[in-house]
Amino acid sequence: MSAVSKSAMRRCATGVAALAILAGCEGPLDYDLRGQVGGFSTTDAVQSSTTSRPSPDSRGVITYPNYQVVVARRGDTVRDVAARVGLPEGELSRFNGLQTTDTLREGEVLALPRSVGAGSGVDIASVAGAAIDQAPETGGVRTTTLEPAKPAPAPVASGPEPVRHKVKRGETAYTISRLYQVPVESLAEWNGLGSDFTVREGQFLLIPVKNQPAPRQSAAVAPVAATEVTEPGQGSPTPTPPSATQPLPDEKVAPLVEAPDVTAEAPTNTRSSAMSLPVSGTIIRGYKKGKNEGIDIAAAPGTAVNAAEAGTVAAITADADQVPIIVLKHKNDLLTVYANVDDITVKKGDRVRRGQKLAQLRGGDDAYVHFEVRKGFESVDPDPYLK
Repeated sequence: MSAVSKSAMRRCATGVAALAILAGCEGPLDYDLRGQVGGFSTTDAVQSSTTSRPSPDSRGVITYPNYQVVVARRGDTVRDVAARVGLPEGELSRFNGLQTTDTLREGEVLALPRSVGAGSGVDIASVAGAAIDQAPETGGVRTTTLEPAKPAPAPVASGPEPVRHKVKRGETAYTISRLYQVPVESLAEWNGLGSDFTVREGQFLLIPVKNQPAPRQSAAVAPVAATEVTEPGQGSPTPTPPSATQPLPDEKVAPLVEAPDVTAEAPTNTRSSAMSLPVSGTIIRGYKKGKNEGIDIAAAPGTAVNAAEAGTVAAITADADQVPIIVLKHKNDLLTVYANVDDITVKKGDRVRRGQKLAQLRGGDDAYVHFEVRKGFESVDPDPYLK
């Protein structure tokens, strides 16, 4: 097998790995691939084991030493929850940045603006029935002056009190999970987030409590960055960039023009193709499922590598040899992959048009692009899309 063929196989395998990262296990697409390829990973830093959220009382209220939250039931609106805990609906909705008629997800957590005490837990019908049974049969009414009712103190949840984080503009579940170094899945479970992990500005989130508390640091002494020693061949740990934990900048972005549609099935119209070749050159290797998940197109070194169709730059990563790979996301669950490229001219999140330059071919014997088309995350033969 030639060196070029071996290199192509490595590019293909790395492209599949990158897409597997995009797919994730059960969550939505998280296109932030920092530290996920090339042997470097920040996964361990955010995979701290966490405890389960305490069980709420009969009203759905969880009480901590300094605040209370309430867990929504299936079909609840903010108005329903307010009535159940005895708070004005407007006060509860404003405190959580919601409308009173908003429908909540089952398990979604709302912060309470003030203490609602504990539920009475008293069966009024049983008490009234017992009083009637014990009343004397002789006529007359007897009265007793009762002391004013006092709200019973709510039982405090056992374990440490979790941090209550108020979502700022530009923050996502991913940036918050990295900020507190907790798994994003645990953050979603504790707060009843949806499958897309969406959070809203002004929302209060409970930060999951870790099984083992982090070591305390003296407030008077500035923390000193420790040098982490790694085993040979593992590479040095990469610090989390500020953008991974800080909110996105508050800026006004002009609305973008919707990208042209890309057919989800292989096109049947022979007059125009659904996609164009990313490089004007010679196809030196064809598609073969399981062996070559795309096609390899050779041309002169420095030839432009263009977008096969309009879309969004979903990821820019690299293979084990640090050779860049670009992933574009298109409509109808389509992805295109451009591997073995050089001098990238776009960045993650950019909207690109069909035929726009993304990068260029490398020099020497590596002057070819490995191009894939994927439906979902399964590779498909690019040929029908290019005809």
